[in-house]
Amino acid sequence: MSATSSPSADVSRAPFSFAIVVAALAGFLGLSYEILWYRVIAFESWGAPGAFGLLLAAYLLGIAGGSRVAGVFCKEGDTGKPEKLRALATFTFAANLAAYLVVPAFTYGAQKYEWPAPLAAVAIAAALTGSVLPLVAHFGIAPDDRAGQKLSYVYLSNIVGSTLGSLVTGFVFMDTMSLPTIGLVLALLGVVVSAGIFVASKPPKGELGATLLLAAVVCFAFVRGNPHAYDRPYERLLYKKTFDEKTTKFAEVIETKSGVITVTPDGVVYGGGAYDGKFNTSIVYDRNGIMRAYSIGAMHPAPKRVLMVGLASGSWAQVVAHLPGVESFTIVEINPGYLKLVANHREVAPLLSNPKVRIVTDDGRRWLLRHPDEKFDVIVQNTTWHWRAHITSLLSVEYLELVRSRLLPGGIFYFNTTSSDDVKKTAATTFPHAMRVYNFMAVSDAPFTFDRARWERTLTEFSIDGKSKEIDRTSEAGQKLFADLAAYADTLEAPPQDHGLEKRESLLARLPAEAKVVTDDNMVPEWRQVIRFPEPP
Repeated sequence: MSATSSPSADVSRAPFSFAIVVAALAGFLGLSYEILWYRVIAFESWGAPGAFGLLLAAYLLGIAGGSRVAGVFCKEGDTGKPEKLRALATFTFAANLAAYLVVPAFTYGAQKYEWPAPLAAVAIAAALTGSVLPLVAHFGIAPDDRAGQKLSYVYLSNIVGSTLGSLVTGFVFMDTMSLPTIGLVLALLGVVVSAGIFVASKPPKGELGATLLLAAVVCFAFVRGNPHAYDRPYERLLYKKTFDEKTTKFAEVIETKSGVITVTPDGVVYGGGAYDGKFNTSIVYDRNGIMRAYSIGAMHPAPKRVLMVGLASGSWAQVVAHLPGVESFTIVEINPGYLKLVANHREVAPLLSNPKVRIVTDDGRRWLLRHPDEKFDVIVQNTTWHWRAHITSLLSVEYLELVRSRLLPGGIFYFNTTSSDDVKKTAATTFPHAMRVYNFMAVSDAPFTFDRARWERTLTEFSIDGKSKEIDRTSEAGQKLFADLAAYADTLEAPPQDHGLEKRESLLARLPAEAKVVTDDNMVPEWRQVIRFPEPP
């Protein structure tokens, strides 16, 4: 003992240090579980803009309620008494168990309820988690004139633990483990923390041994029960009421910190729970609207330099890479999991070794901002639904102006509106030349058209990796298919049809009055309907 310290100071130092450690671990577990919860709620809601806000509301409501209830267990004179840690250990264990069960509440609940209902489980788990911090603070902080200062340190420790939980779980665990594995790791860590708190309460030897044995049994139960509790979570979230215990199973599930990619046995790709395309490069067996990718050949006479934002199944990219005249093709994809997906499918895998193709892992808008000297003849963007969270950053007028600055003279920006009138209006009012191609918009600062001669040449001469994609016109069915496809160019002069071409003037004249120009501030597509309940496939 130093000459300047007092016996009372030494007595209070150990509980305080203990409180610092427990507060950090509680923060780590709490934020780690929240990341897991958001992954499942985002998947089930297809990334609805309101999903995170509702999750956060339930989480904060639970923490507030848990903190208030914890006050009942805090009595004057309890500070530093080891036996009081047993209640804390019990709360920590209950909180860990409740937090672990939130994911099954969403996945199994999806077969009966829409995604907001299991938020009640989030609130309960957060209430138990939220009770830990006030209980440990009450235990470790003596009611003296330094109580406020010490509380700030305990709170800081909790914040540091929360931050580490976000970083480690969000950037490391999510990139290296599956959702069930992460759930199991967090559950086991929670049991260890609970047992550690109980050991610190200095129980009698017999009670200590029994408790540690119980902790071991609980860990064993988590390991054995985890495959059942976390059984096919993404299948349950996507298929909901149509999920079949015996037959429903994805052919592929790829998880990264950037998101979840799932593929059905018949080759339908879902990104973060939302439809993201199908594997197909054939215009003859067009089951994914691939004709729209071939259409680029009819709109630009010589697209030498092409940029694509978003890779998805690689089907569009494989077609664009083989358009006549393409010399260099840059693809920007934010989720590296799509490269793994493409590598697994022979129809599109050659894209990864095509010398003309360069694939960059980055956010599309950020990449454009960082590469002001890169210019392109065509920029293609077959991105996701216009109402999903954060999509405004790729649809707003500010983004379109950014794209415009990266177009070479005569360049075309060709992108998916997913049939949003707001997005169509934004495109047609930002650029002086525009054309609707089914649910896509093609826009430019220079005049362009859907040239029938180039379109027929594209249909006639197109090949991928040396294999002709020409329509077999030796049969009557082949002749009819070619004629129908060739006639698509004529729809530009016909009355507007949903699947056809449409001039800018016609589109602007018939867009509804409530259609608005999308900006980074108004985020119109995302906030027209904050909560959605997507139907299962």
